Amino acid sequence: MFSLISVFWFLKISLIFCHLSDPKCFWRIKDTKNNLGDAENYCSFSISTKHGYVKNDYFSWNLDKQVTPKTNHLIFSVYLALEEINMNFHILPNISMVVNIECVLQKDGEKTGLALQTKEFIPNYFCTDERRYLIIFTAPIWAVTTRLGPLMFMYSIPELFCGHFHLSLSDNEHFPHLYQISPKDTSLPLAMVSLMVHFKWNWIGAMITNDDHGIQFLSKLRGEMQKHIVCLSFAITILTEHSMARKEFQRYFNRIVMSSAKVVIVYGDYTSPIDIVLHLCKSKGIFRIWVSVSQFDMITNLGDFMLYSSSGTFIFSHQKPEISGFQQFIQTIHPSNYSSEFSFAKLWWTYFRCSLPPSNCKKLKNCPTKIVFKWLFMTPLGMAMSDTCYNLYNAIYAVAHSLHEMLLQQVDMWPNNAGKKLEFDTWKMFSILKTLQFVNPAGDLVNMNQNLKQDTEYDIFYIMDFQNDYGLKMKIGRFSGHLPSRQQLYMSKEMMEWVIDVDQILPSICSMPCRPGLRKSSQEEKDICCFVCNPCLENEISNMTNMDQCVKCREDQYANEDHTLCLQKVVSILDYRDPLGKALAGSALCFSVLTSVVLCIFLKHRETPIVKANNQTLSYVLLISLVFCFICSFLYIGHPTMVICILQQTTFAIAFTVATSTILAKTITVLLAFKITIPGRRMRWLLVSGAPKYIILICTMIQLILCGIWLGTSPPFVDADVQVVHGHIIIVCNKGSVIAFYCVLGYMGSVALASFTVAFLARNLPDTFNEAKLLTFSMLVFCSVWITFIPVYHSTKGKTMVAVEVFCILASSAGLLLCIFAPKCYIILLRPHINSFQKFRKPHAKAEYIS
Repeated sequence: MFSLISVFWFLKISLIFCHLSDPKCFWRIKDTKNNLGDAENYCSFSISTKHGYVKNDYFSWNLDKQVTPKTNHLIFSVYLALEEINMNFHILPNISMVVNIECVLQKDGEKTGLALQTKEFIPNYFCTDERRYLIIFTAPIWAVTTRLGPLMFMYSIPELFCGHFHLSLSDNEHFPHLYQISPKDTSLPLAMVSLMVHFKWNWIGAMITNDDHGIQFLSKLRGEMQKHIVCLSFAITILTEHSMARKEFQRYFNRIVMSSAKVVIVYGDYTSPIDIVLHLCKSKGIFRIWVSVSQFDMITNLGDFMLYSSSGTFIFSHQKPEISGFQQFIQTIHPSNYSSEFSFAKLWWTYFRCSLPPSNCKKLKNCPTKIVFKWLFMTPLGMAMSDTCYNLYNAIYAVAHSLHEMLLQQVDMWPNNAGKKLEFDTWKMFSILKTLQFVNPAGDLVNMNQNLKQDTEYDIFYIMDFQNDYGLKMKIGRFSGHLPSRQQLYMSKEMMEWVIDVDQILPSICSMPCRPGLRKSSQEEKDICCFVCNPCLENEISNMTNMDQCVKCREDQYANEDHTLCLQKVVSILDYRDPLGKALAGSALCFSVLTSVVLCIFLKHRETPIVKANNQTLSYVLLISLVFCFICSFLYIGHPTMVICILQQTTFAIAFTVATSTILAKTITVLLAFKITIPGRRMRWLLVSGAPKYIILICTMIQLILCGIWLGTSPPFVDADVQVVHGHIIIVCNKGSVIAFYCVLGYMGSVALASFTVAFLARNLPDTFNEAKLLTFSMLVFCSVWITFIPVYHSTKGKTMVAVEVFCILASSAGLLLCIFAPKCYIILLRPHINSFQKFRKPHAKAEYIS
């Protein structure tokens, strides 16, 4: 009981939801006992007119014939239109339109026989009591219409085909008497491709009939697919002849099975062998997402959907308004309301899915209320008109409006002969009908001119199996071809979430999508939809799925590790706030202070021998130059400017040139001091004149000239290096002319090398305070530092390169300071007894300092 209550409330809530929702949904009821399904029978509706009001007898046609629910819709749509027209005083006043119906069920391989035979029509001759037909409506099987065409032309009776538009019937040369009501499917390929793009399906199959209609559709479909980068995995053309097509079934089946496409478009004539291929797929357990048109939306004689799929089916149907009163009209039609005394209408009960009435219920008035309620309760939802029904409905109104137009043109044409047959010029009516425009009772503008019809609008339905006996059909979207490209397809998010589990929809793709960070690379001899994913190159990103090319980041940005985002590069400089910058700045400051302290010590003890030895003036110059060497390190720390970049190189070059040239002057002074003490030498004037001091001036002037040339040709400037370190923008001082930089550095090195050579030669000269050894060792340290600097400098990047240069400045300057002056400060401060003239004048002394 609880399960029954649950099912009841579920259905009740579903029905309420369907009733309140727009667009509507409805149930499809399948009947496994129905050996006809709901395919539309081929029917012809012959229209004639009479004066006065004539009530159509709804059950005068062949009730003994087997008909399907869809055929009932066709018949009742004609009856509804005739009833509305005959009751309307504004259309054909005092004239009624009557219809004669012939419906025959066509089975596979069976020719259709109609009651319309040659004996009923004799060209240009009609009996007095015989009714002449103005026009004939045929639907829905186009192939039967082609066989019936010559007979209609011979009898000079125009024909309106109300089934789905078919290319073969649009040939005016072969069918001059025929006109198709249904609009062309000009926008259908684009509509279907738009659905594929919406669900991101780019690998699909197609199954069409092998005729002009199907081939033309496939050609347009390929064109739209190429525009929207949707690829066709396979295209199966089903032969129209059953006998030949059966031999190809296995090949068709294998192509579907072997393909990885999960979505298949089905288009063509549903009476062709396509249905056999579909049944074969179902029997083999091969299910695909079918996308088709409304003529394939039917229940077969096996009691299931023609397009059966466990994943659901998408159906495109021509957009049409709801005809008010259609459902009520069907429900109120039963034999007790009309003159015919037929037994209880099997037609009526069949439509409402009622089982055959019991023996005591042959007429409605004899049926128990309980049984009637039970039958009515089983009424299915969704009695909306199909495309063919709507075409028939509009065709009836088109004929009525054409006849009304003729009457307005010839008001006095008809005498008062109520009840008698009327004679119309059928071809004139046919000519008016093909250019007619009118508004039907549903408010829809009907344009009968095929050449002036706008792009067709489609409703999109989703069909799925709900239970074994029920299927759910819901309108989930629409397509309007006349709207801008990005607004043509509308999918109702609410309806899709309610009826479709989007996450569970099968992906129909040839290759897995390339995630962000990867790019698509096409494969040789394969479709564009079949590709491989390759990572983006350095500093390139792809931030969307399936990007063809990666996008290069700007110079001030860099790609993250996943290559999905461009991040802003960090501006990097050797700053005072960095630990490395603090350490170097602190070291430069300490050594500068230390050098100043040493200078003060030397000034305080300037009268002592150790200070006076080797020319105290040169010692002062060397200490002052070393102070500038340490101070120039500060120019490399912090955010550089144009002035700072110029000062960096010039201060560095001049300060070190003065220091090395001073050492050279000191070593030359030592050599001259010993040379002039040897008898016979005439170099005393060089030492007395202070010639070694000019070495400093000459060397410095040469360096100044080189720096001037450098600054005049290509001076240093502020540069932002965005490539050297990943994720960083290094603000550095560009050297400008690299040749000039190495010329300045090379000249400084040559002076240092000369100083080292001279000091090395004077290292063993005897003297109490001979500093030649100290100079030799200091220049060895100096040269070693700068020789090591060159490879290390070029192997580092960013601010580390600047730090290496600062370190070499500090190391070389500290080497000169410590190696030359540390021993002297030791003697001055800690061994003052050695630093005296008594100690200085020992017998082993070879020379006296000459100031």
